[in-house]
Amino acid sequence: MGTMTTSYDIAVLPGDGIGVEVTDAALALLRALEPRMGRKLVCTLHPAGAQHFVDTGHALPDSTLAACRQADAILFGAMGLPHVRGADGTEVIPQLDIRFALDLYAGVRPIRTWPGLPVPLSNPRAADIDLVLVRESTEGLFYARGRGRIEGEGDAACAFDTMKITQRGTSRVCDFAFQLARQRKAQGRRGHVTNVDKANVFMSMAFWRRVFEERARAFPEITTEHAYVDAMALNLVMRPWQYDVLVTENMFGDILSDLIAALVGGMGMAPSADIGDAHALFQPAHGTAPDIAGKGIANPSAMLLSVAMMLDWLAVRHADAALADGARAIERALQEAFAAGAVRPYDFGGKSGTADIVAAVVERL
Repeated sequence: MGTMTTSYDIAVLPGDGIGVEVTDAALALLRALEPRMGRKLVCTLHPAGAQHFVDTGHALPDSTLAACRQADAILFGAMGLPHVRGADGTEVIPQLDIRFALDLYAGVRPIRTWPGLPVPLSNPRAADIDLVLVRESTEGLFYARGRGRIEGEGDAACAFDTMKITQRGTSRVCDFAFQLARQRKAQGRRGHVTNVDKANVFMSMAFWRRVFEERARAFPEITTEHAYVDAMALNLVMRPWQYDVLVTENMFGDILSDLIAALVGGMGMAPSADIGDAHALFQPAHGTAPDIAGKGIANPSAMLLSVAMMLDWLAVRHADAALADGARAIERALQEAFAAGAVRPYDFGGKSGTADIVAAVVERL
C-alpha cells in the first residue's frame, strides 16, 4: 500500500528584526521534520511589517492578507519597530490587523518550566509550572484601537478609549478555554479554568463573569474559580504552579501573558497562537528585539514551540495524527537539548546562538 502524502500550505510572514532570524530557524526545523512525518509543508514567504511600511507605505499588503486567508495556517515572526509610527502616534502593528480581519478571537499562551534552564523563582515548585493563558483577542479594551477620541483642549482635554464586552465574544472564548481544559484533563492535567476579571469595579467585567458562569455549566467536569486581575498578578508570582487554564479579557491578557513568560525565564520560551473558527496564526510572543537583530543570538525556542502548536492545530483540524507526532518530537528534542546542557540561549546566560539551538534540536529529532 502506498504511503499517504499530505501537503499543507503555510503562509509565512517573517516581519522585522529577529522575526526574520527565528523564521529561518522555523523553516529549517520544518524541512528536517517533513520526512519524519511523511508530510509536506509548503511554506511561502509574504511581506508585511514596519520596515515594509517604511519602504512601501503598506504594513499589511492586501496580497499578504489574501494569502493568509487561503493558507492552511499562518506562521508569523515578529513585527513592529519602535521608531515606525502611524499618524496617530501609535506603532504600526500588522498582527492586530490580521487578528481582527480573520477573527482570531482566542490568544493562546502556554507556559511551562524547562529542565536545564534556570527560572527566576526560588521556590522548588517552580519546576511544576505548566499553564495556558487564553486571551480574548477581538474586543475588550483593544476594541478602542483606531476608535479613541480626544475632546476639549488645554486643561479641559480628555481622551476616551472604550472597552467592549459582548455576549458572543465572551461565550466563544470561554468555550475555547473549557475545551482546552478538557483536552488537558485527558492528558492527565487538572482540568481547571480560572476566570480573571475586574468584576468588582466594572459593569462590563461583571457581565463577562456572568457569561463565564453560564458557559461553565456546559462543562460540568471542569472545575472553575474566579480571580480579580490584580490578585492574579500577585498569585502568578507567588504560586503559579497551582494554575491550569486562565481565561481573560484582551488587555488583561496582554499584560499577564508577559508576566507568565517571565516566570519561566522570559519571552524566548513563550510561544503563542491566535486561533479563530476558520483560521489560525502562530508566532513567538516576543517582539522584534532591534537591539540584538542581525547578531545571530536570538533564542528561537519560542518560534520552534509555536511551530509545534501549529502542527497540533493542523492535526486536530485535518484529523492527521502524524502532525501531532511531529509536534511532540519538537518538544522532546528541545527538552533533551536543554536538559543535557547541550545548548543554553543567551537570554539564559548561555552562549548558544540561534543556529546552535536549531542544530541541537534537529540533531535530536
